[in-house]
Amino acid sequence: MTAADRDLVSALRAELAAIDPARPCDRDAERAGLDAASGRLDPVVARLAVRLGRHGPAPGPARAFDFPARPEHCRMAYLRGRFLARSSLSLAGGRTHLEFVVPAEEAPVLAGWLSLAGMPASWRLRRGRGVVTWKSGETVGLFLRRIGAGAAILELEARQVSRALRGELNRVLNAESANLLRSVAAAGRQLAAIDRLEVDGRLAVQPYVVRLVAEGRRETPEATLTELAERLGLHRSAVQRALDRVERLALDAEGVPAAPLA
Repeated sequence: MTAADRDLVSALRAELAAIDPARPCDRDAERAGLDAASGRLDPVVARLAVRLGRHGPAPGPARAFDFPARPEHCRMAYLRGRFLARSSLSLAGGRTHLEFVVPAEEAPVLAGWLSLAGMPASWRLRRGRGVVTWKSGETVGLFLRRIGAGAAILELEARQVSRALRGELNRVLNAESANLLRSVAAAGRQLAAIDRLEVDGRLAVQPYVVRLVAEGRRETPEATLTELAERLGLHRSAVQRALDRVERLALDAEGVPAAPLA
């Protein structure tokens, strides 16, 4: 991740750790999620564990939390604690990836609870540990919002929108560039064909529309077919057929069989 991405993740964690649950049941639930006995807490979360610990005794193992029986606010408090204690969030390359690393036996349980909360996640075992994963930026954003993220999640979503807009703009610019290159190449072929037919006298005996379009192409070589048609007061299809005829006749002059004329 870039330094800016790491700073955003740190700000997000600090923001969530600063939440002070008002309900005693939420404080108990968040302490259960923190699982302070695991010894894996960073300084920000360690201070949170101390603060929550002042309100009551340390909880039992996190996986003993009765998630299905608890109300929504307790569930989100528990998941906030689990996120702070056991998760990693990556924003590398514009891709959002969140995973919980938990005891092996907890992984399927946690995945089931997340599904029960409307946020299904995948899980697997990795080097003897359980890993519960989200790779959807939309799901990660929903989760972070539900557990209390505010300013940091707005910044994250703004970055996602910005990346999406940049990607769409690049696709449009690439498509426009490709179309322009094709138009330039086609105009070059058409001008060469017009010159060839004029040299051997065959342009002068072509129908009026063909001669009109050939002259229009010479005068405005940079014009698109639509622009050329508007300038000459013709349908675009008529301009296309005239230019196709010019190119076929020029190829025929070099000994290449011409395609049947429409």
